[in-house]
Amino acid sequence: MHSLPHDHTGARIKRLRVERHLTQRALSDLSQIPYSTLTKTEQGTLPASPHLIGAVARALRVEVATVTGQPYVTELRADELDVLISPIREALDVYDLGPDPEITPRPGQLLRDDAEQLLVAVRAGEIKQTASQLPGLIVEATTAAHAAGSTEGWLLLASYYRTAYDVSSKLGYSDLATLALARMEWAAQRASSGVVGGMYRYMRALTYLRSGQYRTGDRLINMGLGILEQAEAGRERDVLTGQLHLGAAVMAGRAKDRAAADGHLDEADRLAAVTGDASDVHWLSFGPTNVAVHRVSVLAELDEYGQAAEIGRVVAMPKDWPASRRSHHFAELARAQMWDGDLDDAFKNLLRARKAAPQQARYHQTVRETYDGLEAAKRQLPDSFLSYGSWLGA
Repeated sequence: MHSLPHDHTGARIKRLRVERHLTQRALSDLSQIPYSTLTKTEQGTLPASPHLIGAVARALRVEVATVTGQPYVTELRADELDVLISPIREALDVYDLGPDPEITPRPGQLLRDDAEQLLVAVRAGEIKQTASQLPGLIVEATTAAHAAGSTEGWLLLASYYRTAYDVSSKLGYSDLATLALARMEWAAQRASSGVVGGMYRYMRALTYLRSGQYRTGDRLINMGLGILEQAEAGRERDVLTGQLHLGAAVMAGRAKDRAAADGHLDEADRLAAVTGDASDVHWLSFGPTNVAVHRVSVLAELDEYGQAAEIGRVVAMPKDWPASRRSHHFAELARAQMWDGDLDDAFKNLLRARKAAPQQARYHQTVRETYDGLEAAKRQLPDSFLSYGSWLGA
């Protein structure tokens, strides 16, 4: 029998609980998590669900990242990704200093091409490449935006800030992701862009989703929808509106509000029928496929694991769909299958998540929690499973 890693999520919950002099019964009452679920999670015989992690983090008054152990510093150091974080943070810090006299920005079209390439690279799962190029480009675009003072310059800078959010959130640096979003909003205000403002609120709502603060996240979604109503009607606005509804659906699912989740999914489905595949609009991957994979995520959040697994198996993803989205879907499907008792297929989808976007999967919380759940549930594990655990750093 293979044991869970010493510092799995359940073990961290126990350590944090003991540090606060709480009994398991007391933490169960504070978090509204069933006593038996909490005890089995602490023991490592039951994997930690996102709902449980968020509820326990709120009850213990700590960040979700403290419970999950993010960022995964040892693995980041091994992949030489930890050294790329400080330069990104430093580049975000010079946002209001005006033009740097030692920098001569390249023509705007070249900066826009680079911004577009970074967005493509992130969605291809090329996190290290993006993180290494990003700081210098942010600093260059910052100088260009201040020097020109134009809408186009501020929108370009907002795009680079968005990529900083993408990278930092995928690597588990929630504080840096929040800072990047604050900079994105700052640039969007100077560009007077309702669409970017709506997108900012969608991404900010996701940070509250991850931290288990669903009510605040829902308020941000509603604010974003209100802002988008002021934007010019058309496909771009429909795509952003649809994406906000998808975010709201997952939020409602994790809050166990089935009616609200279904309502948001239905509205997103209606908009997707109008827009069709809109992966090219702000690289949000909105469209019928994205609605389908979000439906799987929502059903899993509602503990409807059998239905989530059934729908997830037949989702047809276009060959050119972003690798990051494919990897995320495979991770969500694996989680649903693991909870549904289909352990072999769950591991197969963990392998698919890794193949689609290895750098993303290595630092994906759902991948790690699902691996831990499979390891706790199964007695006979193939060598490939153990190899996968070594790759994760488990």
